[in-house]
Amino acid sequence: MRVTDLGITDFSDAYSLQKEIAERVYRGESENTIIITEHRPVITIGRKGSRKNIFRSHEFLSSRGISVFDIDRGGDVTYHGPGQIVAYPIVRLENGARDIHRFLRFLEEVGENLMAMYGLASQKIPGLTGIWIGDKKIGSIGIGVKKWVTYHGMALNINIDLEPFSFIRPCGIEGLRITSLKDVLGREVDIEDAKSKLKLSFNEVSQLAEAGSKI
Repeated sequence: MRVTDLGITDFSDAYSLQKEIAERVYRGESENTIIITEHRPVITIGRKGSRKNIFRSHEFLSSRGISVFDIDRGGDVTYHGPGQIVAYPIVRLENGARDIHRFLRFLEEVGENLMAMYGLASQKIPGLTGIWIGDKKIGSIGIGVKKWVTYHGMALNINIDLEPFSFIRPCGIEGLRITSLKDVLGREVDIEDAKSKLKLSFNEVSQLAEAGSKI
């Protein structure tokens, strides 16, 4: 897959680019693509989400430079900000790969493989999609699929300020605790190195998935 690193973006700009690329992938005019970015502070609300899961007023959030968007991915409410790597795989699912749950598991495996590169063992929590270290969530996953082309994707907390997560009920789950690589490792993590490791993780898990499909 082609990888495009946008650096730090406004959510709306990255979303517009996703839609453009997704249409080109659907028409066969572009190869499968992963967009990697960090977003300026934003709260997004998925299809199953509710503004009741945002605890602060519009005025308060605006004073902190945090915008709010209702969007067409799965899941509920989450926060994005600098220090969090967001990966948007825009992939055409074909033939036996037309399985959305399987694609979600693929993204979980990419995140878990990334954690292993830092010497961390991640866990699965039955019924809850995401990447977990113990009982704390370090990575969120929420996708959209249109004409069997995926968009949206996964967000991995690297050095992100965790305070804004207290402004929401993350994923709509009461009592959910959020963590980051910086928090777990007790040190700042090189964000460019984390991006490189994430790209490698996508390659490794993709190769394993392809090999498994041929067995």
